[in-house]
Amino acid sequence: MTVVPHAVCTFCGCTCDDIELHTEGARIVKARNACRLGESWFTHHTAEADYPEALIDGEPASLEAGVEAAADFLARADYPLIYGLSNLTCEAQRNAVELAESLGGVIDSHSSL
Repeated sequence: MTVVPHAVCTFCGCTCDDIELHTEGARIVKARNACRLGESWFTHHTAEADYPEALIDGEPASLEAGVEAAADFLARADYPLIYGLSNLTCEAQRNAVELAESLGGVIDSHSSL
């Protein structure tokens, strides 16, 4: 078992940074100091590579090809929506806002139901 101290949970956006993760192989088996949401989030995700790096039209693709396809798609969009930022760090959210502004798009939160 490996213990990772001072892990940061980005699930809800509070970015709790006092989480202690206990792992067995690629699986997180315990998230000490995490709330119920964080505990569930950590223990139900793995670092296993079960999926391709990217999908383009439903077909596996390289990460580079996926990024290129996403950039092309966004560049051609009339009013792109940047959505679902609750699991991102503050820095990643800042980048998402910059992207939306540069594309003439809009930001929306998953909590806007």
